[in-house]
Amino acid sequence: MHYLNSLIVILTALYIFGCTEKTTYSGKIITEKDLSNMKILNKEQLIDKLGRPNYVDKIQNKYFYFTEKNKSKNFYNEKIEFSYLFIFELDKNQKIIKREAINLLDIDNNIYNKKETKSNIVKRGLIEKIFGGVGPNQLPNSP
Repeated sequence: MHYLNSLIVILTALYIFGCTEKTTYSGKIITEKDLSNMKILNKEQLIDKLGRPNYVDKIQNKYFYFTEKNKSKNFYNEKIEFSYLFIFELDKNQKIIKREAINLLDIDNNIYNKKETKSNIVKRGLIEKIFGGVGPNQLPNSP
């Protein structure tokens, strides 16, 4: 019985402190080779080179590609190696007019981190916040 308990402790320790490294990717797998040769001029070349985008903004005609690489040895030792968002803006003729690469790990220097959406909760009073709906009703915007 003593040997069984020792074996369980040893196997659990090997499982927790195991040294096998696991690499996982999220989004599109975009390699250094793909990024170094970015002579892409139009939508066809973009889709041919990077594949279908993660998200398409049809209003502003922008294509978004997200890529992230994580390495982990065990549940408490995880590291994000890189995390990028690539944005390609196209004109009416499907030609790329603007490219942007955002390093999502560099939060302090990220210009999108400082943008906020308008909140109507600040305009409401304390009782309206607590009870929700008490007080003057606002007219709907649509007819």
